[in-house]
Amino acid sequence: MTEFDRQIPVERRRKPTPRFGWYSFFGRRKQDRYSAPLFFSLVSITGLNVLDSLFTMMILDLKGWEANPIVRAVIERHGDNFWIWKFALVSFCLILLCLHSRYKLVKKVMVFLTSVYLVTVLYQIYLLHLP
Repeated sequence: MTEFDRQIPVERRRKPTPRFGWYSFFGRRKQDRYSAPLFFSLVSITGLNVLDSLFTMMILDLKGWEANPIVRAVIERHGDNFWIWKFALVSFCLILLCLHSRYKLVKKVMVFLTSVYLVTVLYQIYLLHLP
């Protein structure tokens, strides 16, 4: 085997794919696509966030109170429109988590968030069924 027979690996791209570029949102290559479990987790957290806001408003209408001091301050400032701010903030955070979903820590954080929201919603359902 001569020196000319060996293939020399050449980098195809002059620069790497940017972190927040076209392929981050509309990927064409297999490695740029997002998985079904990630989609399920994002939809679950979004749905549980909506249920949490809805149940919080129902509990407040029944003379309950908000235990989270940050959310309580937002409710005192914005009234019934607090859910808009909560939904926007959680959605923005989910977009960031989705963009960084290749990291193991982010996957663990998403499982943790889903669990916390699920426990919160189940607790709120329990509170709504108390006499």
